[in-house]
Amino acid sequence: MRLIASLRASSRSPLLQVLKTSVAAILAWLICVIALNQPLPIFAAIAALLVVQPSVNQSLAKGVERSVGVIFGVLLAYGSSLLFGHSSWTVLGIIVVSLLIAWALRLSPGSANQIPISAMLVLAIGVQTPGYAVNRIIETVIGAIVGLLVNAAIVPPVLLTPAHAAVAELATSIAATLRSLAGSLRSPRTPSELTTVLSDARRLRPQRDSAAEALTRAEESLMLNPRGGRHRAVLERDRELLASLTILVTRVLGMARALHDRYDPDLHDDPVVASIAVELDRAAHDLLLMARDPRPAAEVREDADPITAELPALTAPLVITRPDAQHWILVGSLMEDLRRVREEIIGGTD
Repeated sequence: MRLIASLRASSRSPLLQVLKTSVAAILAWLICVIALNQPLPIFAAIAALLVVQPSVNQSLAKGVERSVGVIFGVLLAYGSSLLFGHSSWTVLGIIVVSLLIAWALRLSPGSANQIPISAMLVLAIGVQTPGYAVNRIIETVIGAIVGLLVNAAIVPPVLLTPAHAAVAELATSIAATLRSLAGSLRSPRTPSELTTVLSDARRLRPQRDSAAEALTRAEESLMLNPRGGRHRAVLERDRELLASLTILVTRVLGMARALHDRYDPDLHDDPVVASIAVELDRAAHDLLLMARDPRPAAEVREDADPITAELPALTAPLVITRPDAQHWILVGSLMEDLRRVREEIIGGTD
């Protein structure tokens, strides 16, 4: 069962991507048949299949990668055939030499594998087929160009929505953790409940990393994309928001750790602690305002959580004149982290 599961992807590619790949392969094949009079332009179709990627930028990189590998392989095979002929030992030697050259030049895995493959095919088939090496290069270049043009012309993908959703989900998770911390300061908690709060805070870091990866994919999808200009403003806003959320993740985790390590059953009787709980709720409220969807109201998801107030709740910093000596370590730690949270959310420096 594990073997079968490893053969399947976690999610399907969009159907449009499948159709674009099919169109690119068919067009590359027909162009080579008509222009080059090649009855079976297999390498053009292969290049088109490989070049159509989730983004135009990735298509360009894949096309260059494959073309470079083919050219290197053909030239290497042509030179070795002139020097050593077409024996089986020459084919085996060219494999090793190709891999060493790719390693020395630090080529990508796609180019590194393509060099020995092209060289072997030229040495094995080129002997019986005059002009095979040149035709292989031409076919590959045509297939790569067709794949790139098709991917750029037919609704080039923009991966902005998944990236924005990942950043918004991170903000929601941070707000939920802030509310959990506030609840833990208001009413007694068992050790297991405190551990749960700490575990939730720790899960914010991998969630932040996932959001960063989603933004990177979104940025790649906008590169060389004709539709990219209109989306860059939203992408930049999400990047700025993620930078702030990264700091909040660190602060929230610090508060959760301090509460877990310094928890006291008498903590809830301290009025200063109660004030901190209020500020944590306000911080959660303002964080949701800060992360609100930047698109027009008509495009926002209908099931989005409503925002009940438009003004920030953190209107003034919390001031403590004399902390309780029993809880001063915890209170001081929470206050410092809360100060940084406030700075990131509303830009205050007090």
